[in-house]
Amino acid sequence: MEVRVDEQVAVVTGGSRGIGAATVRLFAESGASVVFGYRDAAAAAEEVVKSCGADSRVLAVRSDVSKMSGGKRLIDAALRRFGCIDILVANAGIWPAEPSPIEKMSEETWDEMLAVNLKGVYTVIRHAVPHMIEQRRGRIIVVSSTAGQRGEAFHADYAASKGGLISLVKSLAAELAPHQILVNCVAPGWVDTDMSSPILAAPAQARRIKAGIPLGRVGEAREVAMPILFLASEMASYVTGEILNVNGGSVLCG
Repeated sequence: MEVRVDEQVAVVTGGSRGIGAATVRLFAESGASVVFGYRDAAAAAEEVVKSCGADSRVLAVRSDVSKMSGGKRLIDAALRRFGCIDILVANAGIWPAEPSPIEKMSEETWDEMLAVNLKGVYTVIRHAVPHMIEQRRGRIIVVSSTAGQRGEAFHADYAASKGGLISLVKSLAAELAPHQILVNCVAPGWVDTDMSSPILAAPAQARRIKAGIPLGRVGEAREVAMPILFLASEMASYVTGEILNVNGGSVLCG
C-alpha cells in the first residue's frame, strides 16, 4: 500500500538541505502542498523547489525560526498560500562538528544551540497549533536525535536540545490529543548529510561510526523522510507521543 498525503498542506522547517529537503521532496511526490523554511541557503532552497517539478505546489520561505517572528512568518506564509496547515514537520537544527568540552563551551554557543534546536520548534508549533485546534485535526512531527536519548559527550548542548524535544513531544501529545492533533518524533542516528559530512569524510572516523551500527552503514536522508511521511499519513492515525528511532540499530532505545 502506497503512503500518500494527497490534498494535505505540510510545513517543513529546515527544508533546504539534508533530512528537511528529502522530506519536502517526498511529501511533494506523495501529493502534498509544501511550504518549507530556510534561514540562509536561498540557492539551495530554490534547487529544492525546482527538484519537486514544475507541477508541484512547493513554496520556500526565508525565516529564522529561532525567533518568534520567524516562526510566525513561516506559518503565516503557509496560511496565505494554501489556507490551512495539516502537517508540521519541525526539523530545523544545527550540529557543529567541532567538539565543545563543557568547561570551554561559551554562553553564546549554548544559547545558539538551544535557540535553533529547541526554541525553533516551539515558535512554529506555537503559531501552527491555534489553526490546528480550530480545524480539529493536525499532525506534528519533530525531528530529534539519538543524542537526545543517550547523550553525546563533547556535544552536551546538542544532546540537551534534542532531549528537550523528546519531552516536548510527550507533553504536547497528551495536551493536544483532545483536539485530534497527533504529536510524534523521529530520532535519527548518523545520516549522510552536509551537516555530518565533516565527520563522515574522515576515513578513520567513518569506519568507527559504521562499526557501531548493526546495519553497517550510515543512513540516507530519504530513509528518515519516509518514517516522517508515515507519521503524517493515515497509516499512523492511532499513534501519538511516540519516539521512532531511525538509526540502523545503533541505539536500541525504548
